[in-house]
Amino acid sequence: MFSWFIAHRLYDGGNRARRASRTAILIATAGVALGIAVMILSVSVALGFKQEVQHKVVGIGNHIVVQNYQSTFSDDYRPIAITDSLVSELERIPEVTHVQRFCMKSGMLKTNESFQGVVFRGIDEHYDLGFLRSVLVEGSIEKPFSGSKSSGQLVISERLARQLHLNVGDKVYAYFFEETLRARSFKVQAIYATNLSEYDNRLVFCDYYTCHQLLRFESDQSSGAEVTVSDMNHLASVSDAIARKINHKQDPYGQNYTSPTIKEQYPHIFAWLDLLDLNVIIILALMIAVACFTTVSGLLIIILERTQFIGIMKALGSTNKSLRQIFIYFAMLIVGRGMIVGNLLGIGFCLIQKHFGLIHLDASTYYVDAVPIELSWKWILFINVATFVIATLALVLPSFLVSRIRPARSIRFE
Repeated sequence: MFSWFIAHRLYDGGNRARRASRTAILIATAGVALGIAVMILSVSVALGFKQEVQHKVVGIGNHIVVQNYQSTFSDDYRPIAITDSLVSELERIPEVTHVQRFCMKSGMLKTNESFQGVVFRGIDEHYDLGFLRSVLVEGSIEKPFSGSKSSGQLVISERLARQLHLNVGDKVYAYFFEETLRARSFKVQAIYATNLSEYDNRLVFCDYYTCHQLLRFESDQSSGAEVTVSDMNHLASVSDAIARKINHKQDPYGQNYTSPTIKEQYPHIFAWLDLLDLNVIIILALMIAVACFTTVSGLLIIILERTQFIGIMKALGSTNKSLRQIFIYFAMLIVGRGMIVGNLLGIGFCLIQKHFGLIHLDASTYYVDAVPIELSWKWILFINVATFVIATLALVLPSFLVSRIRPARSIRFE
């Protein structure tokens, strides 16, 4: 390992080297460090956005909805039979973890100061309240919603609460316009905020029993059933399995089933998330190019500055190959140091942002109020390995400059 020994000695002597050499090393190290830090930040932010927004959309909309085929072309949910046997059949599909019925009814909330059109989602004691409780900003849901009686409790969004000047514990009247005007009284039990305008502008939660009675559905009819999948990666296979079982089949009332996925219901959100992947790829390519460019430039400066050293080594019998190896190893030490600094900067900033949320965003535009971070050690490993390999390969070509240096002339080089 003669070449490695010489490269290490040259690198350790960097502090005693000339100003140009020190500057070239610092610039090359800073370029690699900056590239690594930006790549880690870019990937972590993109993954954070995807996970946070996807978690919110799925949290309320769920992975797959079994509903009436006519509901696909209507603003209102048409009735469909969701029997116990159908629920059991859906729950037996591999990767399905939960199935829950729901009812949807349009109406209006009115206070003395204002009124607002909303959509009531009726949920019962079998509804998974985990996500809804996680996004509550005021109040609590101590008792589950009921499918057999009306508790009068209502959960509304923070945006609706501001518009209607409502607080937890306030009483509010709801009106439903059909052949005759029907009214119901509710008590605000809790206030939630997802920062997703599709939900926060209009969605409120009440008892399944209340919604079911207002809709005048048959006992086994609902607006639909939500299906939870164990992993988003299994969404397509579960969707296909459900489609084979129920799609285009009729319920006892002659209505056809369909089962759109969350991606089909909110294509604009998932298209935006997919666009983040392209942005990350572009950033990764640019930052790796920056790291390679600064390292190659630094290596060229160092080779030119060490012309006399190269001439002496050649006069002592060193081959062009061994000298190329010395400078490639030298540059790899620069890349390695830059990668260490870049990892410390990138991971350190990610951890600070994740725990303290220093950088805030407009929630109405980005769906989150702070830049989300999701550290993926697999991605960090990939970034480091890819940068090191590509940068090392990029050093091979400039290292051939060594073979053009003549000992007789270089020893006199000043």
